[in-house]
Amino acid sequence: MKTDIILSGVGGQGILSIAAVIGEAALKEGLYMKQAEVHGMSQRGGDVQSNLRLSNQPIASDLIPKGQADLIISLEPMESLRYLPYLKKEGWLVTNSQPYINIPNYPDMDKVMEELNKLPQKVILDVEAIAREVATARAANIVMLGAATPFIGIEYAKIEEGVRRIFDRKGPEVVDMNLRALKAGYDIALNGK
Repeated sequence: MKTDIILSGVGGQGILSIAAVIGEAALKEGLYMKQAEVHGMSQRGGDVQSNLRLSNQPIASDLIPKGQADLIISLEPMESLRYLPYLKKEGWLVTNSQPYINIPNYPDMDKVMEELNKLPQKVILDVEAIAREVATARAANIVMLGAATPFIGIEYAKIEEGVRRIFDRKGPEVVDMNLRALKAGYDIALNGK
């Protein structure tokens, strides 16, 4: 088992929480894991990217070469385009459909979606709307994690347990809210609705 994941988005969207949950699940699964530091201006709404590598064998490097990512999880659609050169031909993209417009020359969303729709293996969803429907908009990143779970290579129950462990210190209401968000994203990825 080997899964190379690129996490991308904008600072403040919860990329670190996604990585923490996947990391918890991977460790419980007995997998090796390497994560490159999150790069970008996470405090200022700038672009943020991290490499997360999982394997049942030791991992030499924490960086994913171009064309080798199995999965891109992106909380921002333009940021998903930025990292497409890293995606394998048979890799999956799981991305938010709603932009976080933080620059004056943000590209036309129709053109962004046109490019994303060219990919054969993708899940594109409005994570904020889904999160508001099942929990709160603050859980949008966990909706995204749920939608990516079928492509990570770790069973759903282990990811669910990772959510419990990461959010446990915040209390049962926060854990429950995030579990609902995780399940909503997971169901959409599996059922396409």
